Amino acid sequence: MPDEITLETLKRLGSATIHEAQGRRGAMDSGIKPIDPKMRLAGRAFTVDSEPADNLMLHYALTRMAAGDIMVVDAKGFMESGIWGDVMTAGALAIGAGGLVVDGSVRDVQSMIDSGFPVFARGISIKGSGKRQVGKVQTPVMCGGTLVRPGDIVVGDRDGLVVIDPHELDQVLQLSQTREEGEAKLRLRLAAGESTYGIMKLERFLPEG
Repeated sequence: MPDEITLETLKRLGSATIHEAQGRRGAMDSGIKPIDPKMRLAGRAFTVDSEPADNLMLHYALTRMAAGDIMVVDAKGFMESGIWGDVMTAGALAIGAGGLVVDGSVRDVQSMIDSGFPVFARGISIKGSGKRQVGKVQTPVMCGGTLVRPGDIVVGDRDGLVVIDPHELDQVLQLSQTREEGEAKLRLRLAAGESTYGIMKLERFLPEG
């Protein structure tokens, strides 16, 4: 698990900067959003392969996760069942989990927002779920159209979610910080009167005749 300083740096840099810095790789699709725009998360993925409308494996995962882990659930994009709610949030907070990302729906949203536990989901549904279907934990899953492996680093904010290969983390951090510094210089040039069109030499794509 990356240390707390690294995780806070990832949150500060943000999902969009990280996605660009690592060659526009690792983005989940835009359908998975934080239930509150202020929510941010960063941590190691604990993956769950769950059947639609069933949360048995999510309950099981809470008995195996370590503090700081982000539960990443492939619920097959099914929208008509809230497979996570306030009771499971209480369980996740009790073990110090770092957040939830689910390609499916959740419920009890206001309670979860009030708790401060970061939850990213494809949808919201008041409909309940079963607890009978066996799936898998800590296996590669597809979530938001992106492959997520156990131990991958997940970063999320209101812009979206991005997945980082932990073996590339140091390089991604360096590239992200370099990009951030470059954008700070760009803003200074804009404030001084230059244009993005000129700075980026975009005239080469739009010849003036």
